Amino acid sequence: MSDKQQDNSSPRGKVSRQQVAKLFLVPLLMFGFGFALVPLYDVFCEVTGLNGKTGRVEASALDPRQVDASRTVTVKFIAVQGNGLPWSFEPMVREMEVHPGRIYESAYRVANRSARKTAGQAVPSVSPTQASLHFSKTECFCFSRQELEAGETREMPLRFVINHELPREIEEVTLSYTFFDVAAKQG
Repeated sequence: MSDKQQDNSSPRGKVSRQQVAKLFLVPLLMFGFGFALVPLYDVFCEVTGLNGKTGRVEASALDPRQVDASRTVTVKFIAVQGNGLPWSFEPMVREMEVHPGRIYESAYRVANRSARKTAGQAVPSVSPTQASLHFSKTECFCFSRQELEAGETREMPLRFVINHELPREIEEVTLSYTFFDVAAKQG
């Protein structure tokens, strides 16, 4: 047998098959991990309060006796427009003093500045991160995709409550929304 011809049963042949198997298995595992990353990240953020994701609560589930009228928290509202979305977007009230445990209402104004129908989805963020564990919405435009006709302007309501268990050292909470273009993704 010449040097160029090798027996596949040799140790060198087995190593090659193992390496080929590993080369196929690693990308497969990487794909699976990437696919599972989004739901894992959402669970991680919900448990830890990282990334400032807020909660959702039914207004009927709130106990009006748990309002802390002895303190106020400043809530600041911020609007950020994501790339590619031809909208103007702003809070109608930039700042509000609230009592933890009480439901409050605010709104944002959005206008489609393009000559075509567009769609966007708002993503909320609360800071400081620890406050996101105590900030819940009963009504929010961020719960669903928003479609605006060409030139349409709309006021979008927001109803929220800050839990009375918010740590006392937190005196200011910032609620920020970023609108992203989702029409292109639906394409």
